[in-house]
Amino acid sequence: MAWQVAVNVLVFALLLAGLFRMQRRGASFGARVFTGLALGIVYGWVLLWIYGPGSVINGSIDWFNLVGNGYVRLLQMLIIPLVFVSIVTAFTKMELRDNVAKVGGLILLVLLGTTAIAALVGIGATAVFGLDAGQIVAGEREMARMAGLETTYATTLEGRTLPQQLLELLPTNVFQDFTGARRSSTIAVVIFAAFVGMAYLSLLRRDEATAATFRRAMDALHGIVMGIVRIVVRLTPYGVMAIMTRVAATSDYESIVQLGKFVVASYVALAVMFGIHLLLLALAGLNPVQYVRKAAPVLAFAFTSRSSAATLPLNVETQERELGVPVGTANLAGSLGLSIGQNGCAGIYPAMLAMMAAPTVGIDPFTPGYIFTVVAVVTFSSFGIASVGGGATFAALLVLSLLNLPVGLAGLLISVEPLIDMGRTALNVSDSMLAGVLTSRLQADLNVGTYAAAPRQAGA
Repeated sequence: MAWQVAVNVLVFALLLAGLFRMQRRGASFGARVFTGLALGIVYGWVLLWIYGPGSVINGSIDWFNLVGNGYVRLLQMLIIPLVFVSIVTAFTKMELRDNVAKVGGLILLVLLGTTAIAALVGIGATAVFGLDAGQIVAGEREMARMAGLETTYATTLEGRTLPQQLLELLPTNVFQDFTGARRSSTIAVVIFAAFVGMAYLSLLRRDEATAATFRRAMDALHGIVMGIVRIVVRLTPYGVMAIMTRVAATSDYESIVQLGKFVVASYVALAVMFGIHLLLLALAGLNPVQYVRKAAPVLAFAFTSRSSAATLPLNVETQERELGVPVGTANLAGSLGLSIGQNGCAGIYPAMLAMMAAPTVGIDPFTPGYIFTVVAVVTFSSFGIASVGGGATFAALLVLSLLNLPVGLAGLLISVEPLIDMGRTALNVSDSMLAGVLTSRLQADLNVGTYAAAPRQAGA
């Protein structure tokens, strides 16, 4: 087995070398990301075809994870410093001096408004494809997952109200939140950074010299952090290939076939919602094709990593450098989008489950009153959803419990969760980028020239 793993790792290294050669020859960042994505899918399938599930693939994946998981960890390392420094710097540069509340309000309006639309899209997909939880056969794995979710609900969510959920967004110990220890740590850091920024503005009125010293320090720190971001972002094609190889080689294709109707319905709903994102850009007078060209590498990484949080550095840099969004707005949109109004995980998915679960307790899901209730519950329960793999399950538990539906039904789809979660995460990230672009457009501070220009090379 050892020699087989060694051969697999050697082939993987040669594929990485091929991506590096593309970079040396001047291939665009997007081309390298999608080449890495395609290579990962093909190589993963080849490994699965040759060896089948087992110790050889598992041993090979351990080595591949040095690149894939290592890249994700580097991005996660940057999240809290990037959010804090960028938002404070937006205050020192006067980007958020007088309009932080308005900018934040517009971002929330876009995030929540699109989540409501996403819930309707999920409801429509459920109706068109005739989905019903009673049609899904629960095996041993699904039954165990359902029991586990019921236990999770009883210990963490039962009796939890919306005001309590909103209260969790506020920081109590900012040093704890700087470690990312809580589900809502990123939002808490955003709030703390806003307080620091407002304190700076107050200091500026009282003591300009001291405020200038603070401003120079933050400008220098921001430059260093963004420099690290650009170094790490250059590794994206390699990370995408490694992650996609693992996904392709370890997916449960038999279960995917068995639950094919739900998988297809989910991706149709996700595609329709992404089309609505592009329509909103067009209505705002912006070219949606340019958005797709520039956002595609970010969405590709979100798709493979299944983590909105890990995608944040790519998200913010693309908004600022490619789409012309001011740095403060880009960071607010990206950060708030991590835990509020995720169109895929907190919009489409829980709405579909709520419609599928209703008949199991004798409720007609397609009455106007029930549909309105589902949309309202899905929208307002989207606060505080986790920005890593598993956030959709948390959202589903919350929605099902608020609607008095069996929470364990969220475990019926465990076999296809990873596949569906890839598309959901990409849509989540698109929504946060859309919020930044539309807010800047409404504020009349979007750099239209940057938006319309050709894509830059990553890290340039």
